[in-house]
Amino acid sequence: MAAMVRLLEQTDPIVEEVYRRKNEAEEVRQREYLSTVKIQAWYRGERTRAYIGHLNKCATIIQKQWRGYLGRGLTRILIRNSVLIMKINYFNRKATYIQKMWRGYYVRKYVFNYYSRKRYLEALQIKNEIVRSELEEYSEMQEQEQRRIEEKEEKKRREHLARKNHYLISTEVIPGVFNSPFLPYPTDTEYLLRSLKPLIHEKKKKTDKPFDPTCRSYDLQKPRTLPPLPSKPQGPFRDPTDVQRQRYKAFQPSLRVATSFTSLEEARQKMKSEEWVTRLNDNVFEPFSRRDVKYDPLLHTRSSYGHLPYGFRYFREEFQDRHITSQERERIIQTNLRLEQREKSFKTLVPPIPIFEKLNDTYSQGQVF
Repeated sequence: MAAMVRLLEQTDPIVEEVYRRKNEAEEVRQREYLSTVKIQAWYRGERTRAYIGHLNKCATIIQKQWRGYLGRGLTRILIRNSVLIMKINYFNRKATYIQKMWRGYYVRKYVFNYYSRKRYLEALQIKNEIVRSELEEYSEMQEQEQRRIEEKEEKKRREHLARKNHYLISTEVIPGVFNSPFLPYPTDTEYLLRSLKPLIHEKKKKTDKPFDPTCRSYDLQKPRTLPPLPSKPQGPFRDPTDVQRQRYKAFQPSLRVATSFTSLEEARQKMKSEEWVTRLNDNVFEPFSRRDVKYDPLLHTRSSYGHLPYGFRYFREEFQDRHITSQERERIIQTNLRLEQREKSFKTLVPPIPIFEKLNDTYSQGQVF
């Protein structure tokens, strides 16, 4: 019993110590739990990030290889098309240059002569100056003639007016209107009235021809025959026959119209036929040392040491058509067909010289209109 009592007396401190330690363990447990969670989160995050980085690196490598493969294929196609376009442009420029040189040579040799045309233009300029001076003199003469006619008409009108007003002339007793006593001498009109006779209206003479009511007044004045026309009108005009010949002369086409559309192909065909006809030797070249051995071209010769190191065999081979889809192949074929049609449809022509075209139509006779 005594031991039981002693144990009961010691239970309270033991219980308090248990509670105290339990509370401390609870406090430490929460902190350890949070630390454990944080360590686990950091570890799992590092592992996930490392895995995602590995996946991204692998995907980047795959994408890089695939995109490089596609880029190289597209680059080959672009280079092929660019080279084709460059060749076409180069050949077009050379063809245009050849056409220009040939047509210039043809025109200078067979159509126009530059030096004769130059002399003709210089002579034409001198002739134009002469004709212009003659026209100026002719215009002055016309003006003088017109002034004389106007003066004559004015004089005639004044004389007619003076004859109508002849009653205003002065007399010895009564001075007239134009002879004022306040003037030192009479006016010009007074002298004109003195020099003319008064106007007298004469009666129409009767004709012996019987009256015809169907006859008209202008029928009586109409001449039976027309007056002859002058052979040439007055002034610097051309002969009518020359004008008619100039008007109905033959058509003179320009170089652009006269040149055939297929002149280049015809010239090439003619050149090929002439080269074939004028060939001197059709035999194959044979070396002079050994005539019993047939000569082979150098590119296909095989020596005892193997094939010569030249050609596509010793370079990097590319099979570009292997990676081209059917749609891209169809598009390339269509592009080539359009380029061929464009080359066949359009031809480059050199425009004619405007001054020669104008002079050929206007001054072909060397005369001024």
